[in-house]
Amino acid sequence: MAASLDEDFESNNQDYYSLLNVRKEATLEELKASYRRLCMLYHPDKHRDPELKSQAEQLFNQVHQAYEVLSDAHSRAIYDIFGKKGLEVEGWEVVERKRTPAEIREEYERLQREREERRLQQRTNPKGTISVGVDATDLFDRYDEDFEEIPGGGFPHIEINKMHISQSIEAPLTNSDTAVLSGSLSTHNGNGGGNINMTVRRVTSAKGWGEVELGAGDILGPLVGLKVFRNLTPRCFLTAQCGLQFSPRGLRPSCSLMTARHLDQNTMGYLQWRWGPNSSMTTSVVRDTKRSHFTLALQLGVPHSYLMMSYQYKFQDEDQTKVKGSVKTGWFGTVVEYGAERKISRHSVLSATVSIGVPQGVTLKIKLARASQTYLFPVHLTDQLLPSAVFYATVGPLLVYMAIHRLVVIPYTQQQKEQDLELQRKSSATDIAKKKLEAESAVLLMQESVRRIIEAEESKMGLIILNAWYGKFVSDTSQKQEKAKVIDVTVPLQCLVKDSKLILTEASKAGLPGFYDPCVGEEKSLKLLYQFRGVMHQVISADNESLRIPKQSHRIESES
Repeated sequence: MAASLDEDFESNNQDYYSLLNVRKEATLEELKASYRRLCMLYHPDKHRDPELKSQAEQLFNQVHQAYEVLSDAHSRAIYDIFGKKGLEVEGWEVVERKRTPAEIREEYERLQREREERRLQQRTNPKGTISVGVDATDLFDRYDEDFEEIPGGGFPHIEINKMHISQSIEAPLTNSDTAVLSGSLSTHNGNGGGNINMTVRRVTSAKGWGEVELGAGDILGPLVGLKVFRNLTPRCFLTAQCGLQFSPRGLRPSCSLMTARHLDQNTMGYLQWRWGPNSSMTTSVVRDTKRSHFTLALQLGVPHSYLMMSYQYKFQDEDQTKVKGSVKTGWFGTVVEYGAERKISRHSVLSATVSIGVPQGVTLKIKLARASQTYLFPVHLTDQLLPSAVFYATVGPLLVYMAIHRLVVIPYTQQQKEQDLELQRKSSATDIAKKKLEAESAVLLMQESVRRIIEAEESKMGLIILNAWYGKFVSDTSQKQEKAKVIDVTVPLQCLVKDSKLILTEASKAGLPGFYDPCVGEEKSLKLLYQFRGVMHQVISADNESLRIPKQSHRIESES
């Protein structure tokens, strides 16, 4: 039942706070003041015309219903959690009149936990990786004389020399136990193999968990492993892992121990020890902030020891663009990497990295992450450090991305957005038409009150709303074909003026008396031109932004 309420919240909920123009934290006194003001405006006895009287009754009943709900602590708690739908449910334990608002919220949280448990039982959380290695060294390292006698030898030979596929799924067994089944297949230059693993993880407490792993494969043989995680303090945790590999050469035990500590709010320090076929000791410092990510790591081990430093800068744009660079040097040589990452759709992230190393050569790595699936395309260009390979690896992906983004991605996302908006408009067309009629009726009922308010404000050179528009404004000259979608809300706003002040709360203004949504699903704003003490003022406010006028900053200078 709780699930259905949450799903219908947006489509079936009327914002009572916006209707009364009060804050969500409004006191009973604030509710009473707003209620009395609107009752004086909409009371049916003030109108003799039968049509106006009928319209006033409808609006008066809406205001009265909103006040009844918000002025009662029990009903208000239910409304804040479930919206209007929650108030319409009868016989449900959550609406018991003896319960306090705190108990109602606790009941809601309990139902939410049960709902999450049901979702958990249905979730498998699949994750997968597909990696396709491409050998393109013939583009830069070929010898032309070797191909003169071969038909078709004038074309570079590009081949796929390795591939790796892995997949895993989760199966929640209980609230604290989860089974994970994973497998992988790999091939390299004609030779390949695979393995399958089964892991059972148990959450022992809020401070730790443990897991047992069983695996089998045709290369390394069966595997038995154990892993434990534990929070030692609020700022420090420990991970211990041991395993036993049954290989054709005999038993191969391994063990690792890692401890980590929060050095400050954004910085973590790690210390890891490994024993086994690749024994090593590694220490690293990782600093992650809103704008950057920095890593410094040092490893001493057999056979590999290295020093690595990487830095990533995060642009604060809509596409979550990131640029990164790293340098890694050790016994195996030196590798320098640089690249960029960008979100190309709601669930997809594309990145490209150029790796330049001695003696590895130059490699271009393309990565596409879509939801929980990852696709990797490492393209090995040359075994030597050739400037031409570095240039094409850097410029080529950038030009291809710009072309695809402009010719494919942007038109596709715009089309999807337009289709979603059109569906939303169709589904809400009836409700919007009803809201429009109610708004027009409210404006008619406000006329007499607005006339008296204007006379009172003019007598003391107070606040006069000259023009007010609400909706979507089109200011970009490149979108001349798009029309502005706005409605005139001068009368409703003037009606809210009291003592030469207009105060709008932090909520969508579509719920205010005399308002409705002229462009469903699109960004809206409120534009006002008003006069205060004989001086012109102008302001544009976002839909969900609170507004208080008059203000000195809204003043229009006389020379303009």
